[in-house]
Amino acid sequence: MLKRTLTALLLIPPVVYLIGWSPKWLFVLAVVAAVVLALREYFALCRAMGFKVLSWLGYGASVALCVAQAFPGDRLFHFAVTPLIVLFVLVIPTLALWRSMDLRDYLAATSVTFFGILYIGFSLSCLVVIRFFPTEFGCIWIAGGGEDQPPALILGSRLVLFLFVVIWAGDICAYLVGRSIGRIPFFARVSPRKTWEGALAGLAGSLLAGWAFAHWVFKTADANTVVLVPAWIAVAGQVGDLVESAIKRGANQKDSGTLLPGHGGFLDRIDSLLFGAPALWLALSILGPYL
Repeated sequence: MLKRTLTALLLIPPVVYLIGWSPKWLFVLAVVAAVVLALREYFALCRAMGFKVLSWLGYGASVALCVAQAFPGDRLFHFAVTPLIVLFVLVIPTLALWRSMDLRDYLAATSVTFFGILYIGFSLSCLVVIRFFPTEFGCIWIAGGGEDQPPALILGSRLVLFLFVVIWAGDICAYLVGRSIGRIPFFARVSPRKTWEGALAGLAGSLLAGWAFAHWVFKTADANTVVLVPAWIAVAGQVGDLVESAIKRGANQKDSGTLLPGHGGFLDRIDSLLFGAPALWLALSILGPYL
């Protein structure tokens, strides 16, 4: 518990700086570094399950997604990311033909590699769009509009901080309550230690954090927004946690790595974010103009 707390305390200040004040190049570089670290652990888990991986294609495609998201343009997803994903679908299976491997491994190798690109590369690349291009979503609602409206960069940093606060609050509440009074298994086949008490506490913690953030930062957000968006992020985050647990159990591993003392691997620390970030991106894309 002490190692877990100390590691969190050391990580929070640089993460908050990156979210709130870092220039674009540094933020993108940090996202790329996170993608590489997470993919490294993901590929190790895949190998532990006996899968061949096309790691260099996975790293290259994921970094390309993050960099592509850093360039402005109308309807970013359609004009930057969609062509890249289509290109990966065509190129990765083609290049895999030149790898010296048993053809019985061909489909699995291309599949787990492409899944890693979407699961980690695309998911984390959403942070770049949310951070630097919030107006693309029509989500000026978070500042209320008018002459006192903050610049887009401030709006973006608030959105990303909102995402992290909701996920952190949910993770902390789920961990503390589940560890202390959790009794009823939540999804025993995937993660035997997770309980309904912890899951519900995590949802409540995320909602409370979302309400507090909206009350003091997004001062013009209405009640529907305060409930809907944090709940959506919280549920997505818990699903992300279960997905990573399923991958680890398939590899017969307790943790994805040993990078972070008290937390396990880097992938263990960002598993909720991997679903929470695209969930917020999707909510803003669909609901932004109406919130």
